Amino acid sequence: MAGLRVLLCLGALLARQGSADLGAVAIGEVHENVTLHCGNVSGSRGLVTWYRNDSEPTFLLSSNSSLPPASPRFSLEDAGALHVEALSLEDDGNYTCREDLNGTRWFPVWLRVASGPDQIEVNISATGTLSNGTLYTAKGSQVDFSCHSTSWPPPVVEWFIQANNWESLGKNLTANSFALLQMSQNLQGNYTCSATNVLSGRQRKVTTELLVYWPPPSAPQCSVVVSSKSATLELTCNWDGGYPDPTFLWTEEPGGTVLGNSKLQTLSPSQLSEGKKFKCFGSHIVGPESGASCVVQISSPSLASQPMKTCFMGGNVTLTCRVTGANPPARIQWLRNITEPEAAIQPGSHYQITRHGQGSSLTIYNCSQDLDEGFYFCRAENLVGVKAVDIWLSVQEPLNIGGMVGMVVSLLLLGLAIVVGLMLYYSPVFCWKAGNTFRGQDMGDIMVLVDSEGEDEEEEEEDKEDVDEVEQETYEREELPIEIRKHGHIHRVTALVNGNLDRMGNGFQELHDDSDEQQSDIVEEEDKPVG
Repeated sequence: MAGLRVLLCLGALLARQGSADLGAVAIGEVHENVTLHCGNVSGSRGLVTWYRNDSEPTFLLSSNSSLPPASPRFSLEDAGALHVEALSLEDDGNYTCREDLNGTRWFPVWLRVASGPDQIEVNISATGTLSNGTLYTAKGSQVDFSCHSTSWPPPVVEWFIQANNWESLGKNLTANSFALLQMSQNLQGNYTCSATNVLSGRQRKVTTELLVYWPPPSAPQCSVVVSSKSATLELTCNWDGGYPDPTFLWTEEPGGTVLGNSKLQTLSPSQLSEGKKFKCFGSHIVGPESGASCVVQISSPSLASQPMKTCFMGGNVTLTCRVTGANPPARIQWLRNITEPEAAIQPGSHYQITRHGQGSSLTIYNCSQDLDEGFYFCRAENLVGVKAVDIWLSVQEPLNIGGMVGMVVSLLLLGLAIVVGLMLYYSPVFCWKAGNTFRGQDMGDIMVLVDSEGEDEEEEEEDKEDVDEVEQETYEREELPIEIRKHGHIHRVTALVNGNLDRMGNGFQELHDDSDEQQSDIVEEEDKPVG
């Protein structure tokens, strides 16, 4: 009972002492060893006893060898220090060292036991994983990041990104999660999650490389070129603008025979024929799923040109040859004589050859009939076939421009004269009206007296119908035609009266007198004896 009473008193003293001053702090980690010092005293010590302060003091160890330690994990070191092996979280708490030497002294120690972080769990919702474990995602997609670690006390979790330099993306306790909504090229890099134990300072990191990929923005383009070193055909599949570079597969259509899996595919002449097709399949790691393709078709050239051209002596002329459908592009030559196909025209002071797209032009300067007139041939050739077209060039004397202008003017004047003559012949009334218009005379006066008489009876018979038509037209237009026929003679009087009947009567009287005189003349001629 006496011993128990002493321990209770000691516990009360330690509790008061501990609440007043916790003393030194020692930090250890789980499964590690730690040493708790009994004050700052060095040298010889008195009787040292260690206690654990829980709800009541617990004896742990004493320098009195007659008292065994509470656990083999406890031992004394120099200067009365308490050495604890294989720490566990249960060892966290308050400890007290009692020294009896010329009195009693108490030295409290607070032992903090830290655990972890042992492991870090990282999750990145990327698009996929490469064969080497590297994560990748598509440009413009959303990526979620999360990081979790177990530790005691709870760790501080922080995300870093190393693109151009290290940059913190935020920190939190125990776990840290965030999302990047629009992945871009500058967000490609190394993402590191760091978990730090705030008590022990122990830190663990997990670094994950994340790549940002994007497919080419447009469809692949197939093209054909002829190798400059050898007579082979090179198929090229261009699908640029993506990251990383896409993969390619060339096939021969129809049939799908695989030719190769590179961007550039070489074909020998034996593999070529008119109309043959070759297809390039392009695929990218982030899509599209069905890939993309383009087709190239091999064909011989087709030619078109004007069959004939004319050049004036001393002038210039241009012959044009248009090439269509040539794949690969054709080599174009101009020939002067088809019987000598190798004698191609070479550019110089007299000839100039211009290439424009799939066509060609030959310009001839200072045309000469002896030298330049004749057939010219445009020849187009590629690895599939050869085509040629001929153009006949005619060289002529220059035209007399002045003589041509004079001839045209003469023809115009002659035509005008013919038209005017016809108008005068068939429509004298029209001419009369036109004349009055220019003279500005009064249309109400008696203007025209027309006497129409034939010289012989044959002419009278032929003109009779014409005269009747003229009289009928005059009657319709003037409304006052007067017609007198006697002894085969026709007298036509046209009077325009403006309310003057006397003048019109006078006109009739004059016509009557004239008719009587002609009648008397005819009678006298009939009374003469026939000789």
